[in-house]
Order: sequence, then C-alpha cells, then structure tokens
Amino acid sequence: QVQLVESGGGLVQPGGSLRLSCAASGSGFSRNDADWYRQAPGKQREMVASVTSGGSTNYADFVKGRFTVSRDNARNTVTLQMNSLKPADTAVYYCHTSRKPCIECGSIDYWGQGTQVTVSS
Repeated sequence: QVQLVESGGGLVQPGGSLRLSCAASGSGFSRNDADWYRQAPGKQREMVASVTSGGSTNYADFVKGRFTVSRDNARNTVTLQMNSLKPADTAVYYCHTSRKPCIECGSIDYWGQGTQVTVSS
C-alpha cells in the first residue's frame, strides 16, 4: 500500500513563497511518477506539476517559472517549491501517484489528504 502525506501549506502574502512536501510510504514509490494537483472551492481539480521516476518535470502553464517540483527518491519525498505566489494560487494542494500492484492488475491511484494554501494580504 502507498500512503501520501502532504505538509507545508499555510497562509502567505502575495509574492511570497511556500514549500510543500509529500512524504510517501510503501514500496515502489521511487519507480512511479508523482504529481501535484490543486482544487479551489467550486472548481475542478487541476494538475499543477509532475515529476517522473527519472526526475523529468512538467508544469501547468499558470505556474511555469514560479513553481519547481522535485523528488528525493532516497527519502521517498516529493517537493513543490512555490514562489511568487498569487491569490489565484489559493487552493487545496494534493499529492498523487499511481502504481500497478500486480501484473494482471489495473493501475491504482493514491491521493494525499491535501494541504491548504491560502495567498492573501
């Protein structure tokens, strides 16, 4: 089983920075892609950033140049460094990964509980 726990959210002023962390337990996390999503009230959940097992990254257009995603496989953690935060970044941020538990199984999605990020003066 895989468990994901996010931390690092909070209240920050516009232009400020936060670092979110996702701690994973369970085997095989380092061999799977990991993603950050966010969801604001009344809006759809949207992908923010992703990082492959090899460290390649991808970002949503609205965070490019401001956010950086990275992973430390030795520690089973994924980090989202958020700079130049805007009020529009206010949302619950979720860590996500998926795994295939057996050769004949379908992929299973795992989500953290989310951490609240509020950008306000």
